[in-house]
This record gives sequence, C-alpha cells and structure tokens, in this order.
Amino acid sequence: MARDPRDPRDPRDPRDARTAEIWILGATGRIGAAVAARLASQGAPLVLVGRDRDRLDQAQASLGEDAKARVVVADTAEKIAQQIEQRHPAVVVNTLGEYAKTALPIARACMPGGHYLDLAADPFAVSRLLDLDEEATAAGSILVTGAGFGVLACEAVVVELCADRPVPSHVRVDALGSVALEAGPMGAAFAASAMDTLTMGGLRYEDGRLVKVRIGADVQHHTLPDGQSVKSAAAPSGELIAAQRASGAPDVSVTTALAPTNKAVRAVLPLAGKLFSIPALRRFAVRRMAGIQLKATPRPRRHSWGHAVVTWPDGTRREGWLRAEDGMDYTADVAAETAARLARGEGKPGAHTPAAALGPDLATAAGGTFVIE
Repeated sequence: MARDPRDPRDPRDPRDARTAEIWILGATGRIGAAVAARLASQGAPLVLVGRDRDRLDQAQASLGEDAKARVVVADTAEKIAQQIEQRHPAVVVNTLGEYAKTALPIARACMPGGHYLDLAADPFAVSRLLDLDEEATAAGSILVTGAGFGVLACEAVVVELCADRPVPSHVRVDALGSVALEAGPMGAAFAASAMDTLTMGGLRYEDGRLVKVRIGADVQHHTLPDGQSVKSAAAPSGELIAAQRASGAPDVSVTTALAPTNKAVRAVLPLAGKLFSIPALRRFAVRRMAGIQLKATPRPRRHSWGHAVVTWPDGTRREGWLRAEDGMDYTADVAAETAARLARGEGKPGAHTPAAALGPDLATAAGGTFVIE
C-alpha cells in the first residue's frame, strides 16, 4: 500500500509503532495515583512508572481487577527515557517534579509521534519545554507543560478576557490555590520545588522583557467571589509565562497565595535565598525539609481560584476568575483530561501551555467554572 504523504510517520522507523498506552511517571505519589485512578475509570491502558516495585504493585492493585495497568520500575529520568524509547507509549504524564531536569530527556524520548505532559510551575522549566516547539512540530508530537491548577486556571481566564480584543497593555494574574494537606513526609520533590522558589526570586515582564522582583513583593488583598479573602505576593511562577503568551501584553505580573506576605518573613527572604543558592547548603536543606512530617490539614478556603486583571491602552479594564475545588485534586483532573485528549488525537503538534494546546474549555472540562466580571 502506498504511503499517505500527509502521514508524518516514517514506516521504516520502529518508533512509529506506538502503543495506545498512557504512562504515568511518579505513579505512587499523590498526583500520579490520582491521575491513574481517573484514567483507569475511563478504561485507558496504563503503565505505572516509579522506583519502588512494592509501592507500584500496591498502586496497581488499588486500581481494581478490571484496570488495564502494568508497572515499569525505573529510578532516573534517563532510565525512564530509555524505556519510553523502547516501548513507544502514546502519552507520557510526568509527575516526577524537578521538571527543569526531568522534562527535556523524557519529552524528547516521546518523539516522534508520542505526546507528553507535565505539571511544571517553575517559569524556567516551562520556558525550556516551550523551546522544543519546532522540534515537536517536526516530530508530530504534542508537548504540554504546566498541566495543573495554577498555569491553566490563570491562562484560561486570560484567554477568555482577551478573546476578540486587541493586545492589552498590562496583565496581572493571581494563583490562589487552596489545598488540603495529607499526613506524611513533605517529600523530596516538594522540598526541592520550595527551595527553588526561594533561591530564584520573583519575576515579571516589563516592556516585553523578564526582570527580577523580590519574592513577596506586590502584596495583593483579594476578596474572592465566594466572599472569602486571601492575600498573595510575587513569586517565580509558570503562570507568568502562560499569561504573557496568551495575551501578548508587554507588562505582565503574577502573584500567588503560596508566597509569604508577612513583613518579617519577607524581610529575611533575600538573605535566605542567597545562602541556599550555595549548592551544599541547598542539598542539606532539601534533605531536611523532605523528612518533615506534615499533619493532615483541611484546605484553608472553600475554593481555589485563578484570577486575572487585564488592562488595555485606552484604559478599559476587565477582570475574571476560574473557580476550582482543592488545588491538588484539580491538578489531577487537569492532567487526566489533558492525557485523555492527547490520547484521542486532539491538539496540534508543538510545545504549548495547556490552554494554548487544547483551548480554554480544558479548564471547565476538568471541573472549573468561569466567573467573568
């Protein structure tokens, strides 16, 4: 049979023999396990990937006897990438954390033809994956970064506010997550992410250029649509990159409810950031933080909110919100919905943030609700 010239696959390339499997990396963690459960309930063929065979077997059993799931043991991003290159899954969901290190080798292993998504919120990790756009387009692969609460909730609101309008002059987005904590150790991935935030400092766009701001600056006091209140402040965040790309605005800023807003704490952050940028001190701090035992704590507010305020050169100002429930649960919903859509062949090849890849309706399909003022 003659090859269809519209088909980007090369029949001589064994990597084109892709399975229908969705691989979940970090499948024994809170988000990975939740994504697996959601996809298993849809009958998706899954592969649970992690370092500990016993925990993987337990995670597989928890999906039920009818689940189409198997396990793969691999303990580094490089080994996982090798397995992906050999097995050719349709979609890979990366929940490993430390995306600045893990995303690129794993995303490249998915190409050509396979698709990839991660939950990155670090602006540098987000930017590095987006830099693979030309490579992914040529390979016929879709790479999605930031497929979680913060990036999607803010980006989708910006897209809604800017639809059919000229380029705005300024955008501010606020990621106002509300998360219930589970009892147990903090974990290395979360500790490393917190340390990266501290040492990186805040960022914003001014005249189209990224500039640094102090972490904890630009404190905002929000009265939420449900009547509750919360404060937020500047911190490095992938929401910033997504909002700028979605709007094209030259001036973009971001705050998050995770940033410290207490004056005393904010005063010592610059010195702490310099100290923990020393590699030996950072490694020591991450090890100590990872072992901290967290107590089970209910979420502090009823809802999580993505928020955006968009201003145009003529002074027009629009504001909007996206309401979700627990921020971690919503992240799992977003990742599962994104993976399912990629597995169905939705989206166009390239490297994208989630709403750019699959549209702002991804946010509502995952359980969010727009509140546009």
